Amino acid sequence: MNRLRDCFSKPRLVFGGIFIVCAALIAYALFLQHVENLEPCPMCIMQRYAFVAIGFIALIATLHGPRGWSVGIYSALVSLFSLSGAGVAIRHSYLQHFPPVSQGCGADMGFLLENFPLSRALPALFRGTGECSEVKWKFLTLSIPEWALVWFLIFFIVALIIPVKARRF
Repeated sequence: MNRLRDCFSKPRLVFGGIFIVCAALIAYALFLQHVENLEPCPMCIMQRYAFVAIGFIALIATLHGPRGWSVGIYSALVSLFSLSGAGVAIRHSYLQHFPPVSQGCGADMGFLLENFPLSRALPALFRGTGECSEVKWKFLTLSIPEWALVWFLIFFIVALIIPVKARRF
């Protein structure tokens, strides 16, 4: 119990842990892509961006060693990107469990972002493509977006706890 208390009394350690986990998740995603030849769909790429953003914020917080109100700011940013990533992961999981009737591939993310304004590209990305509904990998019965959702929720919960526990010690 004292170790947990020590950990939360130093938010720098918690943010450092978040950074390490995000780096490991991105490294594993790159392993799956480049070694196992599992090409990411547009929604997978958006989830990667969320993990990179969370990891980057956590790295800055680790280097900064926040105290007081700055702990809350870093936690709020981690929470925001965790919720954003969770939203994409939920939609992606939904598409895998209930694939669209039309399995047409549609345009990829690069094409949409290069040729359309963001206000038209994002809705198209969330509709998903045929490749977004394919389950290409599972571990312990969960697919990639389901595991991503688990991690986004863990980061969100930890980000909510950090400022509360940091004030108590």
